[in-house]
Amino acid sequence: MSQVLSGAEPFLYRGESGVGVLLIHGWTSSPQEMRDLGKHLAGQGHTVLGLRLPGHATRPADLNRLRWRDWLAAVEDGYHLLENASEKVVAMGLSLGGALALILATSLPVAGVVAMATPYELPTQPRLRWLRHLLFPMRPLGNLLRFVPKPTVNDYKDPQAHRDHLGYEVFPLRSVPEVGGLLELLRQQLPRMRAPLLLLHAVEDRGVSPGHARSIYARVGSTEKELVWIEDSGHVLTVEPSRRRVYDLAAEFVDRELERAP
Repeated sequence: MSQVLSGAEPFLYRGESGVGVLLIHGWTSSPQEMRDLGKHLAGQGHTVLGLRLPGHATRPADLNRLRWRDWLAAVEDGYHLLENASEKVVAMGLSLGGALALILATSLPVAGVVAMATPYELPTQPRLRWLRHLLFPMRPLGNLLRFVPKPTVNDYKDPQAHRDHLGYEVFPLRSVPEVGGLLELLRQQLPRMRAPLLLLHAVEDRGVSPGHARSIYARVGSTEKELVWIEDSGHVLTVEPSRRRVYDLAAEFVDRELERAP
């Protein structure tokens, strides 16, 4: 019996352009939310790897056992796999995946980063607001309370995309401080980043408010950076009605990297 949810498996598309694209999904989610973006980029001739972060797309209890270093190590593995098959590697991530892509670019020679709906700090959405105040005692508390249900109200513009989503329906409590720790590292590392950056964020994102994108844009060390606001979308930009614009912007970003001298 497979341990990974059907449809949530990692994926690899091979291309001949010389560019490898690393796609990184969000916290409690799965590669499924990045698959159509991956197909679009593969259609442009790029090699695309959509990885599965440890603890995701199996059981929520698995995520409670993982630490943020495990996620970052998996992302570094993905980079090195693509590095062996490509001349350049571009990292793209959604939500926490965007934070991982940005951190990756501060330690390895990533050609560019597309960060979508990326948090700058632990979001203040209602279910996480009180959890963030318990950040330090969270691990002891996690022995008694392992999961917190996600809110029934979401910000999806496309109800079918919400129904099709493959991910956890709860917040694994022990994982919350790991997200907080990773985002603390992001804030420390952002001024060191030099790779070209495209930030995409939904105007109506209720999971990670638009202010997070402004904070990342202001703090990042890249001189070549752009922030684009996306209409008609909730938090999961890659599956919403405006996803084709997201795909086109990501593909154009990769094209610009192709035109650069090695």
